[in-house]
Formats: sequence, structure tokens, C-alpha cells
Amino acid sequence: MPAVLFEKKGHIAVITLNRPEAFNSINKEVWELSTQAWIQVRDDNDIWVAILTGSGEKAFCAGADLKEMSGVFQEAIKSGRPPALPVPSIHPGKGLEVYKPFIAAINGVALGGGLELALACDLRIAAEHARLGTPEVKQGIIPTAGATQRIPRQVPWALAMQLLLVGEPVSAQEAYRMGLVNQVVPLKDLMPAAEALATKINENGPIAVRGAKEAAYRGVRMSLEDGLKFEEYCSANVIKSEDAIEGPKAFSEKRKPVYKCR
Repeated sequence: MPAVLFEKKGHIAVITLNRPEAFNSINKEVWELSTQAWIQVRDDNDIWVAILTGSGEKAFCAGADLKEMSGVFQEAIKSGRPPALPVPSIHPGKGLEVYKPFIAAINGVALGGGLELALACDLRIAAEHARLGTPEVKQGIIPTAGATQRIPRQVPWALAMQLLLVGEPVSAQEAYRMGLVNQVVPLKDLMPAAEALATKINENGPIAVRGAKEAAYRGVRMSLEDGLKFEEYCSANVIKSEDAIEGPKAFSEKRKPVYKCR
């Protein structure tokens, strides 16, 4: 079985990290297949929303495969060269921007690179028993797939520093209070909740959803003035679509819109 599974359910893609025997930890294959999955979502116009989850009931993803990392560092020591970590130069955590919505369904521990994959998603739903954290400093390293940049942008500064500098994981309930996850549910309700959220998003105009996400993600890196101009640019592109005609038309006719993503 591949280390990452990919399934389409209508306009929803489900990406599953599939190494339950290793707590879905990230090795070279997981990085490569996850990156391919993100690209597939980006390039398939029939996919409007993606859900990322893990196999089993214990782990969403426990982070980097430490056995593989240990071998890399030992080889680096022997060769006298810096360690060549098995991470693509562009991957879901860094450099690969997809403006379709991603939902993380966190079915267990999400640590280190696992939390970083969840942070690369837009919305996060956690099972009640999930624990989330960045323990890298305990291993003498730091996060390198986005946590140092995304966590301070998503939760209050002091709480971000607690996660990054102390290295202790927090419960799903504490992550919710921090604003790190959107919802906490029993494990049995996790995928139904994620799919219900994806379905709710898909009731909206998919081009508009992508435009709103792009405006937000790119605009936050700009000044407010430049961000407002970029919002106008995104709006001008969205409003040219057939869906932008269908939405108001359906409203005036008192019916549900039928969006076609064009």
C-alpha cells in the first residue's frame, strides 16, 4: 500500500497519510506523495475541496520519521557535510500554494511535521483525544516546514512561543481555546464532520471560494493598502465567471444556485 492514499468523492478529495504502524510519520515517500496529492488537487478542476487525515485511531501524523532522520544525520557526520533532509524543495508546508480549501481531520497526535501539515490546511477539526505540538526543540532541532511562521500568525504570540519553545503538546481542547483548531469532536464523528464542512463549502461558488482564499493568503503578506488593491483584482477575476452570474440569478429566483466552476 502507498504511504499516502488519494480518493475522490464527488467534488471532495480525501488524502490519507497511510503509515499507521509508524504513527503516520513522514518519510521521503510521504513527503513526495503528499506533494503530488496537493498538486493533483490544484490541477483537477473537478476537485473543489480537499480533506487531509491519517490512517488509524492513534495518529494524524507523529512528525518526521526519526529513524530515517537519524540515518541522515549519522551519514552527515561521517561525510562532514550538512545533513540532506529528505524534504522536497517545494512541498505543502512551504512554497506550494493551492487556493482550493483544505480541511485537516486530525484523528490523533499531530506533532512536528504532522502539525505543520495540518497548519498548511485552512480549517482544522480535531478528535477529542488528539494532541498537537512542535517538540523539535526537545530533539535539538527546530521546525522547518512552516510552524515557526504559521503558528505566530494564527494564535496569540505568547501561546505561539509556548508551543515553539517549550515543545510540550497541548490537548485538542486547549488547541481549540488557542484558536489552533476550529472544532473538536468525538473520533467517530471526525470524518463526517470534515465531510459536512467540505460539503457546506461546496455549496458556495468554487471560483469565489478560491478567490477569497487567494485574496486572504496573499493579502496578509502585503500592506493594508496593497491588500485592498489585490482584493479588487481578485474580485474582478471572480466576477467575470459564469458562477458570478448564477449566484445572484438563483437568489432572485429563490432557488439554490447550480455552480459549475466556470
